[in-house]
Amino acid sequence: MNFIDTHCHLYLQEFADDRHAAINQAINAGVNKILLPNIDSSSWQPMLELFRKYPGICFPMAGLHPTSVLPETIDSEMDEVKRQLETGDYIAIGEIGVDLYWDKTHQALQEETFRYQIQLAKRYRLPVAIHVRKSFDEVWQILKSEIGPDLQGVFHCFPGDEAQAWRVIEAGFLLGIGGVVTFKNSGLQKVVAAVGPEHIILETDAPFLAPAPYRGKRNEPAYIPIIAEKVAELCGMSVDEVAEITTGNAARLFNL
Repeated sequence: MNFIDTHCHLYLQEFADDRHAAINQAINAGVNKILLPNIDSSSWQPMLELFRKYPGICFPMAGLHPTSVLPETIDSEMDEVKRQLETGDYIAIGEIGVDLYWDKTHQALQEETFRYQIQLAKRYRLPVAIHVRKSFDEVWQILKSEIGPDLQGVFHCFPGDEAQAWRVIEAGFLLGIGGVVTFKNSGLQKVVAAVGPEHIILETDAPFLAPAPYRGKRNEPAYIPIIAEKVAELCGMSVDEVAEITTGNAARLFNL
């Protein structure tokens, strides 16, 4: 089986002691490509080190995470995103979006920055990896005016219900499905069963949101097959079929 972890923060400090081992374990589990979304100025260097050290395995994205959108640093952060995009090294704009879970203080600036980064994606003909946390309606309000044949992407760690899932799919986007789908009584299970693997890609968001039975522990890209097994169970398919379909989806979206 061949898998792609489409969203993994492998460059973070949680992997400082065993990053190489985590990559080897992922490869042994059939996870041959690991996509790395950027967060902010603190993550460029460690992310790019992984990209250069593991060519053909680790692939970087360029973007500014919504929780790093702050008035005092937004200009310098966006200047760096634009500078990085000029290198041509990036497979997507991400992770971008709106996060209203903890704090709504900078909601307007988050929304403005999200729209601007969507426009960068169109300019550079790159897909987007969208972060949505307690903000589906706000994200959709911005996205619906930008939707078109020149914009593709994924709703990372899809947080919505079935109706929202179909709205996203009809707009030409994929659903990023991770460890949450394995959580008992997760509403995501109903969504996945309804839409099927044709409309999803697999992700870990490691080191966060580890699937059961590792919930609460550090997540790893090697856990992608656990997520695939749950998707297969929900959709009445084999894991091989889920691997083939979701890996194909990811390869097409990110031009891998």
